[in-house]
Amino acid sequence: MPAHTSAPCATRTHRRPHDAPDTAAAFDRFAHLDGGPERELLSEEIVEAWLPMAHRIARRFRDKGESTEDLQQVAAMGLVKAVNHYEPERGAFESYAVPTITGELRRHFRDRMWDVRVPRRIQELRTKVRRARFELLDQPGSSPQPGIPALARQAELTKDEVRDGMTALDSYSATSLDAQLTSGGPDGFSLADTLGVTDPGFDLVTDREAAREGLQQLPSRERTILYLSYFEGLTQSRIAERFGISQMQVSRLIAKSCATVRAHALRGADGVWVSR
Repeated sequence: MPAHTSAPCATRTHRRPHDAPDTAAAFDRFAHLDGGPERELLSEEIVEAWLPMAHRIARRFRDKGESTEDLQQVAAMGLVKAVNHYEPERGAFESYAVPTITGELRRHFRDRMWDVRVPRRIQELRTKVRRARFELLDQPGSSPQPGIPALARQAELTKDEVRDGMTALDSYSATSLDAQLTSGGPDGFSLADTLGVTDPGFDLVTDREAAREGLQQLPSRERTILYLSYFEGLTQSRIAERFGISQMQVSRLIAKSCATVRAHALRGADGVWVSR
């Protein structure tokens, strides 16, 4: 009887991503360099080799309101951190780089996500200004805070465009209307205290438009009585004298007319006028 042979056990192997280059030798050399131009050059080569993977991770966040270019820049920053802090003896680089890049992207959304939607043009200016700032800071002997003229030249923008872009850099979060603009105390005031109030004239226009159709439903005498009472300021007794009726009749006519106008203004959702 033939011996029973079991099927070979399937072994779980670590599958390398399709965009994961073989940089083991480069990392081994990188780990033994203390610094200087050679290390910086090798770091740039490794980062460039792994950029496709960083961009792939950035695309996972593309539906969260940020441009792809911005996300790729953030992912590239995370990649640079991963390259500079990676220790080859602790395992494959991608196992360390992926959570590092992902964490950088999540931190970006946590700290710098827009509270208020701004025009696309302003977002693009912000991106160009930020890229120009990174490029200037990367130059030897550069100022820690590049000025507007330098940023304009680097980004090929006007000074006004740079100012708009710089404003957008700090416009991710909205300020509460309750935010205190002073240190508090009896003389303190909040942001809401500095804002204007709604012009009461707007409400008057709204009320007049709401009453217009109801007024048109009134007989001519009732419309005239309301006009004399509310716009000319005549007393009910003077109106009564003008029309040859009693003050009590004027009072009832005004009350009835006002009820009719109000009913038309508060028409029901089904389009049926409220009964007079």
